Amino acid sequence: MVIALVAVTFVNVLFNAVESVANFMKADWVKANSHAVGVPDSWLPLLGLVKGAAAVGLAVGLFWRPLGIAAAVGLVLFFVLATALHIRHRVFHNFYGPLLFLSLSVAVLWLMIIA
Repeated sequence: MVIALVAVTFVNVLFNAVESVANFMKADWVKANSHAVGVPDSWLPLLGLVKGAAAVGLAVGLFWRPLGIAAAVGLVLFFVLATALHIRHRVFHNFYGPLLFLSLSVAVLWLMIIA
């Protein structure tokens, strides 16, 4: 179980770190995705900060489990809301994105709790 925890956490940290940097850089694909669900450009740095903080929290959570659990819970809530926004705005061409991140976050949370 510990190997699975480390592997899934590493993938989640990597994906969220890349997303965080892309939000701070206001990458074209990030802006296109956020505009599609009604999120203004002014929110991108805050969203990048949230994803970056969660990535750090997950990484540190491998050594101090309460922080990892808190970060995973935060990511689950974040991506539940992202998924809800996609459904609300009927944006399904990139629906796999929030579902992938939500799945990874749920997996990390579950593994942090049981491992």
